[in-house]
Amino acid sequence: MSLRDLANPHIRELEPYRGGRPIEEVERELGIANVIKLASNECPLGPSPRVVATIEAAAANLNRYPDGNCHYLRQELATRLEVAPENLCFGCGSDELLGLLSKIFLGPGDEAVFAWPSFAMYPVVVHGMGASPIEVALDADLGTNVERLAAAVTPRTRLLFLANPNNPTGTSIGTAAFAALLEAVPERVVIVADEAYYEFVRRPDFPESLRCFEQRPSLIVLRSFSKAYGLAGLRIGYGVGHPEMIDLLDRARQPFNVSSIAEAAAREALRDTDHAGRIQDLNRRGLAQLEQGFEALGLGYARSDANFVLLELGERVAAIHDGLLGAGVITRRMNAFGLGESLRVTVGLPEENERFLKALGRELSH
Repeated sequence: MSLRDLANPHIRELEPYRGGRPIEEVERELGIANVIKLASNECPLGPSPRVVATIEAAAANLNRYPDGNCHYLRQELATRLEVAPENLCFGCGSDELLGLLSKIFLGPGDEAVFAWPSFAMYPVVVHGMGASPIEVALDADLGTNVERLAAAVTPRTRLLFLANPNNPTGTSIGTAAFAALLEAVPERVVIVADEAYYEFVRRPDFPESLRCFEQRPSLIVLRSFSKAYGLAGLRIGYGVGHPEMIDLLDRARQPFNVSSIAEAAAREALRDTDHAGRIQDLNRRGLAQLEQGFEALGLGYARSDANFVLLELGERVAAIHDGLLGAGVITRRMNAFGLGESLRVTVGLPEENERFLKALGRELSH
């Protein structure tokens, strides 16, 4: 008998999440240097010097356990978001909060609904609880169809995940569509508004989701310090919701799930508004740079409210991806999402975007 035979069936059958390849691995494999990674929706600027200095100072106290309640970060973030401290819960990335919500609300026989393609962790956390993921196809323009999402809800549905903006398409829904979803979905279904890319949104009518959970306690909003604050390597995210929801999350989480380094870095990142503004401005300009480049090359793409763009390349996508890799540019193929003719490219520094566009043009000319 193998260990697999002893494991729960829903874990044996689980397809694990596959992250993007690190720069070092690609350089070692291909024997090249100066590789740029535009595959994992990471912040190209990294954390601010103030955050780095804070991390170095906090390292002197690594012999102590972190503050399990993130007291100071909770107070500062509550002030920034104009919510009460008891409306906040913190996790080891917003990924952990997705897992906790599944742990709280899902079990064998239950269902969770989400648009597809969307964030790859949704089916992972649902399968991990022995529940059934219900995938709802995006519209032809790769937008989330809230009517179809609501129609997919059954008596077995316990959770509805809404990535807004959506990953890997970058598309988003506005205030009217969000309000229609809240109205159409029964309150017994927990709606998880996953807003990891919130700070990059360009559309003017993006939903003010933080003003909705008091009227609908079964709504929780998730956000992250990984993207717009450049802290992906520290893994810290947060949830904003009704105090009853936050109480359930606090009951389900581990006692020291956010490290002291991560909390200190997040506090300083919030304070350094100049650096956060530079990251947002860099992304706006980078999106425009990539879009102009794609249009000049005659390529289709999805208009993005995130820090990446989904690019349509047709049947040559595999060869183009590999050619870019050989030129030292890592992008992300979308096979696992059912978008086999597309690449997702992260917004980089201006010179990285230009290097990518030139390499892409060379590949297209072959």
